Amino acid sequence: MRSCQDSSRNAGGEEESDAPCSAHPPSLIIRLLQINRLFIMLWLKAFHIIMVVSWFAGLFYLPRLFVNHAMATEPAEIARLKLMEGKLYRFVTPIAWLAIASGLGLWFVFGFSGGWLHAKVFLVACLYGYHHYCGILVKRFAADENARSHVFYRYFNEIPVLILTAVVILVTVKPF
Repeated sequence: MRSCQDSSRNAGGEEESDAPCSAHPPSLIIRLLQINRLFIMLWLKAFHIIMVVSWFAGLFYLPRLFVNHAMATEPAEIARLKLMEGKLYRFVTPIAWLAIASGLGLWFVFGFSGGWLHAKVFLVACLYGYHHYCGILVKRFAADENARSHVFYRYFNEIPVLILTAVVILVTVKPF
């Protein structure tokens, strides 16, 4: 690589320069920054997907526990279900926060945009509302204040499936 002091002269004795004087050409620095940015974005996206899958696993299982709890009659079984519901909810809640935080990072830092994204954010807000309501139900079951049948919880269990279906279509197809 040529240094700033190196120069060449043409036949007329004038200096020629075909590149700006720099130890590292700007295009190389920009390219390295773009590669690092892409690298970070891909790892953040992978982390986001892992957190979303984990969050949904909890949201699929917790209402199934509610179904079983609503049908349970044995005190030992009821006590076990209360314990499982509380532990699962406490485990899944930080995962939800990490899924949302990594999604916001992808949105604001890397500038994803489009109408599909606004619809996805709305559905994620609905999903977090569902998650929060599951927490309320965990407390009601723990206090033996459940007033709903297992049939209600079977239908309630389908809400995250519908949200997941819509979000996957929005993110994959980007219809608007």
